[in-house]
Amino acid sequence: MSQSTLLLVEVGALLLGLGLLSRFAGRFGISAIPLFLLAGLAFGHGGWIPLSASEEFFETGSEIGVILLLVMLGLEYSPSELVHSLTRNRAAGVLDALLNALPGAAFALILGWGPIAAVTLAGVTWVSSSGVIAKVLRDLGRLGNRETPTVLSVLVIEDLAMAFYLPVLSALALGASLAQGATTLAVAIAVVAVILYLALRHGAGVSRLFSASHSESLLLGVLGLTILVAGLAQQVNVSAAVGAFLVGIALSGQVAATAEELLSPLRDLFAAIFFVFFGLSTDPSDIVPVLVPAAILAVVTIGTKVATGYFAAARAGMGIPGRWRTGFALTPRGEFSIVIAGLAVGAGVEPQLAPLATAYVLITVVAGPLLARIPDTARFRAAVRRHGDTRRARAIVG
Repeated sequence: MSQSTLLLVEVGALLLGLGLLSRFAGRFGISAIPLFLLAGLAFGHGGWIPLSASEEFFETGSEIGVILLLVMLGLEYSPSELVHSLTRNRAAGVLDALLNALPGAAFALILGWGPIAAVTLAGVTWVSSSGVIAKVLRDLGRLGNRETPTVLSVLVIEDLAMAFYLPVLSALALGASLAQGATTLAVAIAVVAVILYLALRHGAGVSRLFSASHSESLLLGVLGLTILVAGLAQQVNVSAAVGAFLVGIALSGQVAATAEELLSPLRDLFAAIFFVFFGLSTDPSDIVPVLVPAAILAVVTIGTKVATGYFAAARAGMGIPGRWRTGFALTPRGEFSIVIAGLAVGAGVEPQLAPLATAYVLITVVAGPLLARIPDTARFRAAVRRHGDTRRARAIVG
């Protein structure tokens, strides 16, 4: 069988299997994300039937998946909403960094991996997965919820912070000079500033580039612009997700509404590929030795991330259910955590970082969608009502 034929067979069979898994998940009212991850593990490195011809296809598709998930989120919100949300949640962003980066750094130092590994693991545990969270919010029908802008503002603050963090980590890991690190950081800051300025001040002009009445040109144009901006952003160590999100923010009116409708099927396709590739690139045998420490780290930082979300939602005036929904929604870590660990390991930092980060991310990605459903359960709502009644009773007695 030729390489091209094998590629078609592997891709077709896996996509068919994903379709069946998605239908199974929908029938039982669960998220398909854990099933997609398990499918990737089953057919990836060290799996039952490793897929050799299609790995590059799924790698590229996974990058497009994250980009599409984030541009679709951006289409939901206006520039004024973004600025207001970011301004209001600055304190939550600082708390997020402290609560979630420090456990990772402390864990690396306890294991004796050294200061550079500590900086690396701090990033792994700090930043949530925009791609996973976008998928969960959509699956649970929460894109229009009052707490969703708060979730997005925390994610955007984290992704923007990565524009500063990644150049610093690269300089530390590679032993670059202070001047080289400062130059890379300055370029990253300038690119973020330019993208933000164009999105917030000239969004209407960007929208006029496209015609809402011509579906083909709109689809190709918006998709091309999004991938172009994401690629340029990534070239200078700025998150591709940030670039894609801001493109979505810049588009408005009927252009944004039509683009959202046209891009939805593509988003679903490439989002599934994103989660599958994560499993495909993981060898299950590498996870076993680090499973226990990864689980301990996951439990601690799931708790700190829930606290972050609860605090952010409380400051935004959300009720108790909205606070818990925000906290649980932020728990998955994903693409950034793997990139951070891979960068450090590639530069010769502690080799066990990669399997630990992979196991850690897998645990949070599987647990995150399950935890996000808890606030919608009847038992949880009843507990919140009892808590509210108790507080009112105490207030009356007092």
